[in-house]
Amino acid sequence: MLNEYVYCPRLAYLEWVQGEWADSADTVDGRHVHRRVDKSAGKPPPTDEAQEPPERVHVHSLELSSDALGLIARLDLAEFEGRRAVPVDYKRGKRPHVARGAYDPERVQLCAQGLLLREHGYEANEGVLYFAASRERVLVVFDDELVDATRAAAAGLRLIASGGQMPPPLENSPKCPRCSLAPICLPDEVHYLRNAQAPPRPMAVQGTPALPVYVQARGAKVAKKGEVLEISVDDEVTAKARLIDVSQLVLQGGVYLTGPALHELMARQIPVTWLSHGGWFLGHTIGLGHKNVELRSAQYRASFDAGHCLRLARDIVAAKIRNQRTLLRRNWKGSADTPDAMPQVLLQQFKQDVDAAERARSIEQLLGVEGNAAARYFEHFRNMLSPDKRAAGQNFGDGWCFDFTRRTRRPPGDAVNALLSYAYSLLARTVAVTLTAVGFDALRGFYHQSRYGRPSLALDMMEPFRPLLADSCVLMAINNGEIGPEDFVTAGGAVNLNERGRRAFIAGFERRLGQEVVHPLFGYAAEYRQIIELQCRLLGRHLLGEIDRWPAFVTR
Repeated sequence: MLNEYVYCPRLAYLEWVQGEWADSADTVDGRHVHRRVDKSAGKPPPTDEAQEPPERVHVHSLELSSDALGLIARLDLAEFEGRRAVPVDYKRGKRPHVARGAYDPERVQLCAQGLLLREHGYEANEGVLYFAASRERVLVVFDDELVDATRAAAAGLRLIASGGQMPPPLENSPKCPRCSLAPICLPDEVHYLRNAQAPPRPMAVQGTPALPVYVQARGAKVAKKGEVLEISVDDEVTAKARLIDVSQLVLQGGVYLTGPALHELMARQIPVTWLSHGGWFLGHTIGLGHKNVELRSAQYRASFDAGHCLRLARDIVAAKIRNQRTLLRRNWKGSADTPDAMPQVLLQQFKQDVDAAERARSIEQLLGVEGNAAARYFEHFRNMLSPDKRAAGQNFGDGWCFDFTRRTRRPPGDAVNALLSYAYSLLARTVAVTLTAVGFDALRGFYHQSRYGRPSLALDMMEPFRPLLADSCVLMAINNGEIGPEDFVTAGGAVNLNERGRRAFIAGFERRLGQEVVHPLFGYAAEYRQIIELQCRLLGRHLLGEIDRWPAFVTR
């Protein structure tokens, strides 16, 4: 942490105080380089016995602490020769060609190890940095200047931690692009939203290596075998998934999860999402959860501030209406009156809805504005369906079609409503898991007021994404022929997807989450699932006071 503090105080705060962490190629390679020295071996010689000649001892992974210094460290390697001790710190890269042989963060980190050795009675006047890539050793002398800098770094880190105020992000620093926490810290984005000067540098957003695993077969069992999850039905293994490839486990209906598998998933912070047989989001199971209590404290404070809730709710509803209007314009298939394009009068009505949402003086008034806009949107929803899909014909059997007249829920009264309800459930699950991973309490919202068992914040955050992710998936599944009449069951006036239909729709939904989109504010491309995480983190930056207003996601 001293190394991180000297390198970037904000990085040290994020990792040490808020418990943030993200792997990169550099951190994984660093663990590989340390794989040998991280294994404890050897014992340091006593300091009160003089040996002639002094014995030379190498000790790997030596842990030392000092109350006087307020430090604790694990030394990669310590070389002892009697009372003389030399700490050796392993670094993954090549030796930098700088005046002092190494950069200040590494020198301070090494000096802290030397100070700890001194506290334990050894003579530690110098240390060694070993750079694995170039296989070079760099000698670092613990002079008074370096010792003072190390003590000052330790005091500074304790001060920012106890003060509870996160340091500001670096501005246009070359350190940021390679930092593994850049997508969490958001330095360029925060500065851009503060002063609207230079747009953020393109972020090298990595692809998503792990994906959700869905299990919906009735009576299925999920068990752990080594590093693999095995899914079996009637004691026969039907599918396998490596744990490193699993971002979350989604269980629908009566699926059995073994204890050892649940323990391993919690240890790896892989959430387990529970859905009812009909697809309703019930909740999720995770390990200890995120350590960032500061974020949840800020969330609770804002949620009890009626004015703050209203400001956030206005932005949420206005963004949702704008995205509904955009989806209609993009996918308008026409009607008898307007065969070519969405009518201007309808565009104007949506604009009035947006204006009304931004001027609403209470949550109750905002609910009315949203309800009017939603009624108008779903009134014209069928105009986004292909004409051959929404008319009865031989392709769909006797009189069967994807007709849609109005939104009905609990239960859905037709195939389109069944798809919409299932899509919203999948989206709520996705957003709730992301919020929990970022550090929020998904149950405490701003627009959707808290109600027992309801993920109110997840419902808030998903509102702008309903048209872009859920509704667009429904349109693609219908218009592209991915879903047909054989994928539904009807009972008691209710229509629902069957197992085959759910499987097909889940595949389309995950494809949509994996599609890249250019962020309208920042200008770089990222997958939709990464955009959802970005929006959640921006909400955190807003609640912690780093940006004045949360920027809702509105596509062009």
